Amino acid sequence: MLLISFFSHSQQYPEAKKIPVTFSKHKFTYDDNYSWMEKTNSDATTSWVEAENSLTYSHLETVKKKYSTASKIKEYDFLSTNGLPTKRGEYFYSSYTIDRSKPPVLFYRKALNDTPVEIIDPYRIYKSNNVRLTSFYPSKNSRLIAFKISKDGGDQEEIRFVDIEKKKTLDDELTKIKFSGISWNYDKGVFYKKNSNVNTFERDSTYQLFYHKIGDLQSNDKLVYDTTKSESNFSFLTAEDKLIIIETNQEETERKYFYASLNDENFSLIPFASNHENGFDFHTIKNGKVYFSNSKSDFGEVSHFELANESNVAKIIPQIYNSLLVETRFIGDYIICKYKTTAKNYIHIYDTSGKFVRKFEAPYGMDFSIKFLDTKKNELYVTFYSYVISYLNYKLNIDTGKYGPYFNDFIEPKPSLFTFDHFETKIISYKSRDNKDIPITIIHKKGLTLDGKNPTLLEAYGGFGAVYGPNFDTGLLTFLEKGGVYAYAEIRGGGEKGRKWHNDGRGIKKINTFNDFIDGAEFLIKENYTNSKKLAITGSSQGGLLVGVAMTKRPELFKVAIPKFGVFDMAKFSQFTVGKYHNDEYGNPEIENEFNSLLEYSPYHNIKEDIDYPTTLIITSENDDRVPPLHSYKFAAKLQNRSAQKNPIYLKTLKNSGHYGKNANYKDHITEDSEFYNFLLYHLNN
Repeated sequence: MLLISFFSHSQQYPEAKKIPVTFSKHKFTYDDNYSWMEKTNSDATTSWVEAENSLTYSHLETVKKKYSTASKIKEYDFLSTNGLPTKRGEYFYSSYTIDRSKPPVLFYRKALNDTPVEIIDPYRIYKSNNVRLTSFYPSKNSRLIAFKISKDGGDQEEIRFVDIEKKKTLDDELTKIKFSGISWNYDKGVFYKKNSNVNTFERDSTYQLFYHKIGDLQSNDKLVYDTTKSESNFSFLTAEDKLIIIETNQEETERKYFYASLNDENFSLIPFASNHENGFDFHTIKNGKVYFSNSKSDFGEVSHFELANESNVAKIIPQIYNSLLVETRFIGDYIICKYKTTAKNYIHIYDTSGKFVRKFEAPYGMDFSIKFLDTKKNELYVTFYSYVISYLNYKLNIDTGKYGPYFNDFIEPKPSLFTFDHFETKIISYKSRDNKDIPITIIHKKGLTLDGKNPTLLEAYGGFGAVYGPNFDTGLLTFLEKGGVYAYAEIRGGGEKGRKWHNDGRGIKKINTFNDFIDGAEFLIKENYTNSKKLAITGSSQGGLLVGVAMTKRPELFKVAIPKFGVFDMAKFSQFTVGKYHNDEYGNPEIENEFNSLLEYSPYHNIKEDIDYPTTLIITSENDDRVPPLHSYKFAAKLQNRSAQKNPIYLKTLKNSGHYGKNANYKDHITEDSEFYNFLLYHLNN
């Protein structure tokens, strides 16, 4: 099934044979020539993927001879500042890279300025450079830590345990963990979700909640909750002395809420919040009160009711119009609300009754993460950062309103990589085709001439109501330093401007998401930042789909497209892994008009035989069990196997990695980051 094809422009592809398999749904019928690639482990598919990788990596080596960003990225990393440790329970935790070819190691401190002590080294446990410590959860008294490990980059994980004082990994080992947090029952055991899939890329079957007693075998774990029959999704947590379970039906039109006493060995479930709509977003239970937000507020508010009397609802923190409530944290005796506006991020601090206490603002263009509270001094610790400014640690005095930078023996002052005005950040809006104001952040070196000739990278996400802020990236710094322009568009489908912003870019309105992105590209060209021969687009996951749609809808607009971990066959997306949970976001293929709306933008189905699409690097992972690589395989094969395609199409399949790429250790991270920017600079400047 594997042939080598030679095109007139000398690009060689491992060509996959067309083997038509008829697909029919509603009134739509087509021949899927590459459905055989859905068998990702077949000899035919694996041989083709290996040949594709050989071609791609050969090209990346050629690219590196002209543009090599790895050394500069490493230099910027070395010179960048570090954020504060994470405080969970009683102690402070930090991850450090000891060996650049091995996974980071987790350390802890009992006090913020103590010498860090090693507690979890994934390499010592698994003897693999590719394992990732994905998250960790201290017990009630902070003596034990449950931690999750991904062994191959995929979403299926293992749970292990370590005794902090003894610095010893326990024998307990829980497997087949997927899409699960870990919640402690004091210090006695943990709750976790278990997956039942036999094949990696089949429809997800994470339907069971178990309880594990420390020191016991997993085979003896107690089944607490099971949605196998209804195939409903659910989440869980513990708060005060209760286990909380939140179940959402398949159609995502109804939620059920239950709690159980942790002192009840049977964990008998009692329903609560039964009279609230699907938009009821549970926060926590504190002092017998249920704190929540609901969809009646577009920008976010906080209410509560007594657990024993859900009819007595009190709104304690009203919404602030045009300020999006993006995070609600309950720390000590405070409710800390983080807000986002078009150009500013800030926090309001309230007491648990909703009384306003204090406001703190982030500098223009910067975001921040809330770290922890020093209850003795009543000081809140936060870390500020932006796309181009590394981590600045501050403590904010809640009593006085005074604030200032924080340093200690391990977080020392460093000169900034660049002066704060070295790069110019603009946070503005452009008009969509239906006259909506779409926020966009644009960054470039100060004084850059806007002559329409600048290499430019446009990125967005636009899905699931997600809100993305700036993320400090030393790879991006290398691109900007070489005269690049970076833009991030807050398109509909995301949640940056409230619930309605999300709803206007989901389901049968999903096309608005893609139109907004394309309109953003046209805006950058119109405003003379760049031109279609200098413009690249990228995005990951939902953003990968976004790039696939944009490049197939408007190929003449872009020079380069780099979709990462994207879903491209929208006729079949719900048949694999977690796709069935996304019918509300994209449309339900079982409903004819929604299926037709999917076909309107499905990248795989919108490839035309007579179009030369932009130079493209499709990135996927062989173990991505969230968006399976078969989408990227089929998309790449169909793009390549057409005589009209003159611009090169590359497929890069990462080995031993999952949905977040190959980043288990620093060496792999640098390789992936530098290859991305090398490719970008090479093709935008050629």
